[in-house]
Amino acid sequence: MPWIIFLLQFITAVIMLPVHILNYLGIWDSFIKKCFPYFMNKFTDTYNKLMEDQKRQLFSNISDFSGHSKELRLLELGCGTGANFKFYPRGCKVTCLDINPNFQKFLSKSQAENDHLTYERFLIASADNMTPLADGSMDVVVCTLLVCSVPSTPAVLKEIQRVLRPGGAFYFIEHVAAPDESRRYFFQIILDPTWKHIGDGCKLTKQTWKYLERTKFSDVKYKHVLAPFKWSPVRDHIFGYALK
Repeated sequence: MPWIIFLLQFITAVIMLPVHILNYLGIWDSFIKKCFPYFMNKFTDTYNKLMEDQKRQLFSNISDFSGHSKELRLLELGCGTGANFKFYPRGCKVTCLDINPNFQKFLSKSQAENDHLTYERFLIASADNMTPLADGSMDVVVCTLLVCSVPSTPAVLKEIQRVLRPGGAFYFIEHVAAPDESRRYFFQIILDPTWKHIGDGCKLTKQTWKYLERTKFSDVKYKHVLAPFKWSPVRDHIFGYALK
């Protein structure tokens, strides 16, 4: 079986040879950083239509985590095009963080369309090193479809715990590895070496729930969901939240 996987990975790499060559020459990363926001702008529209009910259900109790001032301070990591803004409660103060500054054009459009929120600032930073944000400065942290692409998941989760106030909540929606014996997992393994270049670092086989279970959050609640994407390697998701 391993030789079959290797052969299919090789065939996939040959089909996508121009991408691998550009990556080897150091050109691909800057190219994908500029193009990826355009793809995500289209993708998030479709994604929200298909997953709207699940998102509304997950974010339905965000208001419960307002601080003593009754103002909800919310940090969104990997905010991208602002696909989650419409699900946040009126009046909450949103800080946006993304490592890719090329998202800002689309982010501004989403902010204008969702004027029920107050936008504090947009930080260009990595989720595993959020030094501009003070300890315990956020009531809620939201992260959707980001952990798949970060180099160190434990480092990101540690930073989330740092910036959350005691009693604050971390909400997440992530695509993850399919069950080991499934056909979906077989194809994820085949596509993984090439997919990371197409998806700006995205890893198909990450078992994100295992990292969450090892953290120091006081409570972690999540469920596995199979998204309605036909023939997609990112169908397997986890939805949930964790309390500090």
